[in-house]
Amino acid sequence: MRLHPFRAFRPAPGQAAAIASPPYDVVSRGEAAALARENPRSFLHVCRAEIDLPAEVDPYDPRVYARARENLDALVRRGDLVRDPEPALFLYREVMDGRAQVGVVGCVHVDDYETDVIRKHEKTRPDKEDDRTRHLLALDAQAEPVLLMYRGRAEIDALVTAATTASPLYDFTTPGGVAHTVWRVADATPYLTAFAGVASVYVADGHHRSASAWRAARQRRAENPRHTGDEEYDWLLAVLFPAGQLSILAYNRLVLDLAGRRPDEVLGDLAKLGRLSAGADPVPPRPGVFCFYFSDGRGGGSRGAWHRLELPEDSVDRSDPLRALDVSLLQERVLGPLLGIVDQRTDKRIDFVGGIRGTRALETRVDAGEAALAISLHPTTVEQLMTVSDRGHVMPPKSTWFEPKLLSGLFVHPIA
Repeated sequence: MRLHPFRAFRPAPGQAAAIASPPYDVVSRGEAAALARENPRSFLHVCRAEIDLPAEVDPYDPRVYARARENLDALVRRGDLVRDPEPALFLYREVMDGRAQVGVVGCVHVDDYETDVIRKHEKTRPDKEDDRTRHLLALDAQAEPVLLMYRGRAEIDALVTAATTASPLYDFTTPGGVAHTVWRVADATPYLTAFAGVASVYVADGHHRSASAWRAARQRRAENPRHTGDEEYDWLLAVLFPAGQLSILAYNRLVLDLAGRRPDEVLGDLAKLGRLSAGADPVPPRPGVFCFYFSDGRGGGSRGAWHRLELPEDSVDRSDPLRALDVSLLQERVLGPLLGIVDQRTDKRIDFVGGIRGTRALETRVDAGEAALAISLHPTTVEQLMTVSDRGHVMPPKSTWFEPKLLSGLFVHPIA
């Protein structure tokens, strides 16, 4: 695969902790507004610019994209973000709960995305893809990197280990306790050579950002009669991690209503699928086990109850890497036939909650009457993701939740 150094916009010395923010898709509008309210430097003013407009303004309103550009320009004008004089690669280390992951920050080519050198495992939602494409084109920049992973290689590990002994550009810890450290790579050439030997990389987090970069590049190519294939808009901002360092959490589900059915009816059907027990631990201990939290129907904060379903192991074909996924089993055996949810990408009756929020967040939503059912899953593994991708399959939506997340605002890739 191709790797490309770039002239980043990045935080001025001493500003990284103030500018860096969660990515656009892991906080709600209200959460983003609260985090950025007392911090004009927060990158949330760029990636979630609707927080600076009246509450009635739709997040997809053209004014949101215009405000994002204004806010990015303001960060540059004030000197909060500065442009590197020369193209470079960077290293980005995150440490969470004592576990470290170190990625190479650079740009990968959109043609490698199109030809599946960069492999995907999920389909994108059209509305989200449209949103990020409009955002990118309004900014003339890729504001947030995509998280890519590759099967580890000793020569890349050696380069990274040697480079991280130098003094970092940034080194800070977020309020959530995750440490973030960034180094500039002194010589990009060995990295470019090493990654040229990587046959495939995998989108871990950022399918919509990847697709929108590819779409934006196609538009810019059509507008440029002198296009060569090596313009900055042809390159996608990414952080590349060895797969063995990454961790996937569950991506849990909320079902907003039971399609007119009572909880006891659904429980009766679940009992036909396997061993069903009440009052169990809400975290599935292994693949093929699901935990369901039903409302008691009274609302007003009254507590529901957890039930555990254990599928018979001999009912799961482990030789089929796609159908053996817990997210696939849930769709095929529960969501579709019992609750009438045929397409999780488009059905408005289902919502998704990252595992980092814990099962208590699921209970809270159900107890408040926002959903009728919560489902806690066992996480997909990194090896399952790569196997499914290698075979050209597509997982059900929201099959993986990677943690820790890449912070936004540490690297911006101008495409103009």
